Amino acid sequence: MNISKALKLCRNQKGLTKTALAKKANLSISYLSLLEQGKRDPNLSTINDLCIALDIPVSIFMFLASDVNELEGLNEDLAKMLSHTALKLMEVNPDDATVSP
Repeated sequence: MNISKALKLCRNQKGLTKTALAKKANLSISYLSLLEQGKRDPNLSTINDLCIALDIPVSIFMFLASDVNELEGLNEDLAKMLSHTALKLMEVNPDDATVSP
């Protein structure tokens, strides 16, 4: 699992600053920064809070955080297509954006 990669990707896709996401998820900015740097591993409750703040399902977040070896049995092209589709579904709604991407 690469939680830091997925977190950064989702936050950027949603057009949120670290400050805005930390506030929405009820986390400190420094802790969120450590999560994005891969220096801390969040518990499931924190992942849930982040997904609520990002307005995405936990299952999509976990899929995006999956490493290639964790998707064993899934066709590589299909995995790429699913990732692309998930990111398109998360595109910023101009009314919801805190900051422009």
